[in-house]
Amino acid sequence: MTISRAEPIIITAMMGSEDQSFFNKLRSEFFPPERNYLDAHITLFHHLPPAHWPEIKRYIVGLTREYDAPYAQVDRLLNLGRGTAFHIDSPELMALRSMIAENFASLLIAQDQSKPRLHITIENKVKAEIAKQSFEALSAQFEPFALSIIGLSAFYYMEGPWEKIGQWRFQY
Repeated sequence: MTISRAEPIIITAMMGSEDQSFFNKLRSEFFPPERNYLDAHITLFHHLPPAHWPEIKRYIVGLTREYDAPYAQVDRLLNLGRGTAFHIDSPELMALRSMIAENFASLLIAQDQSKPRLHITIENKVKAEIAKQSFEALSAQFEPFALSIIGLSAFYYMEGPWEKIGQWRFQY
């Protein structure tokens, strides 16, 4: 018997363990503690319908088997107004995301139909002055660096914390 879920599915790009630890540490330092219940993440899709999970999973598994891990670089910081994030430049990851978007175009909400600005948020929903201070402090020492993308993950959105569904590593 299949249990039907109502929670939307989120798709993220998985970081290598060193990068994951680095960004989780920054989140613990800058994110308001009462809202820091997620690991650092790179969201590719915010809301895919759970009724289509089997076909979404098949497609994602196929991509991770067929394509190499995409090259990515953290190229700058983003001032989000009330938060701070690291911008990710990765034409290869964007190409993979575009393939998923094209394959599931009829299922995408408006937010997922537009081209995303790939990023890792390390601070959000703070006072603008605090965000500005964080952005300036991090910018003073920032230099672009390579980011390890090792796979794709899926989660159920649980109105706060996410429930992991699965993760699939790129084969190469």
